[in-house]
Amino acid sequence: MKKSSLTALAREQLKIARQASSGRSAHTVFGGHEHVLRQTLIALAAGHGLDEHDSPGEATLHVLHGRVRLNAGDQEWNGSPGDLLIVPAARHTLDALEDSAVLLTVGRRG
Repeated sequence: MKKSSLTALAREQLKIARQASSGRSAHTVFGGHEHVLRQTLIALAAGHGLDEHDSPGEATLHVLHGRVRLNAGDQEWNGSPGDLLIVPAARHTLDALEDSAVLLTVGRRG
């Protein structure tokens, strides 16, 4: 059994993101190549984000801190703390409307 404080990890990763030229930081909380499930905490400084990229497959974003906007084509979804966003199967972007931290959960097919 392993326990992690997502609140503490978000605070730590946001500090790193604010200092990074890219305005972002990420840390794998659980999973990896040997697991089906992978969870990554992504921190984004306000005004920064993830450029358009392919969908990782079945995935969700749990907003832990701040406000984000997930965009796919002409569709967009806003997320605030406690919101769970379903990542679209299409190419998409993620923008931080303010300093934000999200937990990305991806399920990989065996």
